[in-house]
Amino acid sequence: MSAGWGKCFDPNGARHGIPTWPWRCAPDGLATRRQLRTRGLRPGGQPIAGQILRPRYRRGPLVAYLYQLDKAKPVRPMTPAKRRALACAMRARRTCPQCRTDAGYVIPSSLGVCVPCAYPDDQNTE
Repeated sequence: MSAGWGKCFDPNGARHGIPTWPWRCAPDGLATRRQLRTRGLRPGGQPIAGQILRPRYRRGPLVAYLYQLDKAKPVRPMTPAKRRALACAMRARRTCPQCRTDAGYVIPSSLGVCVPCAYPDDQNTE
């Protein structure tokens, strides 16, 4: 057992306070948030059941919290009101604040305006 792997293996929770396993070694029945989401589930208010750690060179370890699959709840369906609100937010991200047109893409935060407004000289050279 390598030294890095040994620091991450604590199935009883004596060292870290909660059961801990090395990266890719979590037991069956536990899943991360992303793994739950791919199955159409969410944690649903349950407490963290454990964690997995991935040691990194010269930095702290990456941590992913684990939740029990049997206590997970299905993802809530999107309501029409939420769908409208998201569409409005995306429309606002595509609208140029200078020329007030829908650019057809999300306005880059580095520019703050659409590309034709940011570089007006480049548009006239064609």
